[in-house]
Amino acid sequence: MAGNLIRNTETISEIISRACGRREMLILVTPYLRFESSFLRLDQTEIQVAATMSREDATYGLRSAGLKMRFPNGITFLEAATELKGFGMSDGRRTLRLTIPEILQEEDHRGSYRVDRVGRVPVTFSTPKYDLVTGTLVDISTTGARIYSTRDFEEGEFLPGDDMAVTIQLTDLIRINTKAKLRHVHGRTWGVEYRPQLDEQLLHPLSRWVFEKREEDLERMTRRGVETAPLAGVSLPQASPPQGLILASGDAALETALQDLLGGFQPLRRVPPTMSALKEALNQRPALVLYHMPSLSLDERRRLKPMVEALQGRVPFLLLGTAVEGGALLALGSEVKAAVSIVFHPERGIFFQRLVQGILRRLYEGGESPMAPVESEAP
Repeated sequence: MAGNLIRNTETISEIISRACGRREMLILVTPYLRFESSFLRLDQTEIQVAATMSREDATYGLRSAGLKMRFPNGITFLEAATELKGFGMSDGRRTLRLTIPEILQEEDHRGSYRVDRVGRVPVTFSTPKYDLVTGTLVDISTTGARIYSTRDFEEGEFLPGDDMAVTIQLTDLIRINTKAKLRHVHGRTWGVEYRPQLDEQLLHPLSRWVFEKREEDLERMTRRGVETAPLAGVSLPQASPPQGLILASGDAALETALQDLLGGFQPLRRVPPTMSALKEALNQRPALVLYHMPSLSLDERRRLKPMVEALQGRVPFLLLGTAVEGGALLALGSEVKAAVSIVFHPERGIFFQRLVQGILRRLYEGGESPMAPVESEAP
């Protein structure tokens, strides 16, 4: 997201303080995952936001060097790098403690993001002769809207620059009733700019609504590639991206659980955790290897080392623990440069599914080479 950079610490504190005051929503994103949250409190050294996920999900999902926050701010949206410092409480609510960003990045072209999935929204507007005309909403942003009229206009009846009044019942809670300036006319479709800018009481809920719709669009676009990935048995040309997941494990029950979670969007095959089996599996060009760590014993660590050497530079791998301590697994994953390290629990299966989808999306849909090193999720 290119745009203006806000570096002044007082300005950053003021923006975040206002966001906390109105309990503004924000999106926390890593290279692999996204979570919706809301601002709660700004302290001298940290921000507290609502913990909308479990402590484990936050630990494995948000302890990333690529953690960012995105949130609406008036007519534009802001993005900033941050870090998870830990967990806390505020007004009886569980919170995530985040570092205060050093830089806020403002989206380029203020108010340019237009929501066109608006449904059937009625609009009433006035002509320069004070005739009331009805129409429907085509799209909307924080600075203007495009409207389709129920009737044709006479030549010269509407001209760019004309002043008018517009009423848009966007939702039950968002009703825009404002003066506007006509910017363009194409047949029955015309665009207006709110003049003057909407007051804060209306602008903030509208900005939040547009922001939510934009985030839904982004999520839909990033998931599209993973959801439409070819299934097992489909012949792929040699130049196509790697396909399939390899589970290096001796645990058949774990394979069954992962098949239920992951088999719908990527074929998964289990191989024993031996060097010969792993090398043979790598010849099939898998997209990701899930290496199972049933314990963190010295023997398991010794077995892992040559396996990692075989994987590095060829395919990304995920360190998958069961019945092990999470912090120790994260430390081991950082040491061996795993893409992600996570303790698997069946009750957290949907989170694990999203995590794997996010890894595949970043590596292959984002145009990155799977040969490139991937940052670990370790703290």
